[in-house]
Amino acid sequence: MAKSDRLFRLMHLMRSLRPPVTAGDLARELGVSQRTLYRDIGALRASGARIEGEAGFGYTLTEDYALPPQSLSQIEIEALVLGLSEVRLRGDPALSEAARNALAKITASLPEEKRAQIEHCVGLVHRYLPQKQYEADLSLIRQACWQERALRLGYRDRQGRETLREIWPLAIVYLDKELMLLAHCRLRDAFRQFLVGSILSLDWGQTSFRPRRVPMLRDYLAELRSRHVISPYCEEGRQMMAEKEITAPP
Repeated sequence: MAKSDRLFRLMHLMRSLRPPVTAGDLARELGVSQRTLYRDIGALRASGARIEGEAGFGYTLTEDYALPPQSLSQIEIEALVLGLSEVRLRGDPALSEAARNALAKITASLPEEKRAQIEHCVGLVHRYLPQKQYEADLSLIRQACWQERALRLGYRDRQGRETLREIWPLAIVYLDKELMLLAHCRLRDAFRQFLVGSILSLDWGQTSFRPRRVPMLRDYLAELRSRHVISPYCEEGRQMMAEKEITAPP
């Protein structure tokens, strides 16, 4: 591992692990000797990171030079922790890990009093049912949305019919028990919704639709409202979308 990558990883560990963190624990996580770890701590201090502690007692990151200070009220901290906790439980592995990392970075940028509020938040999230696992690669879908690139997918509708489609992905909607992909279907030349759990195969397509994703999504939502679907995000809207679109003839 290059030194720059190792220092970045060390900063992330110090944000994430409960302080004080011993040199032995940090060295094991990084796969380096304690001698190297001590040199890396010195390099971070020289770069501006305020790291308190010493060998034998453990280290605490008290001021993170890489992150700007944050000013959050206690209720904003509650909302932040609750929201990221929900993402950790509902997201796929990549999104769940991103939520953990984001909270660690935000926590590291807060003053000591605010960090204590994060550790002792009132709101907790728990789910009795395990998170549903999907065959489709959600990371690929997100990348396609970000890059505004087409996807080729194999899809099975609720009648069991299987089709191959090229789509322009627009957004992923997190419903109560399912994920829905909003897209423009190139086969039908129309907007469609696809249940992520019914996607059989997924790969990059041949076309790009940059920079049209945002206006197309806006048009799609306007179309849904014009058909008296109040909102794709409310219970009634979700049910109507499922009945009118997903079960429609291919």
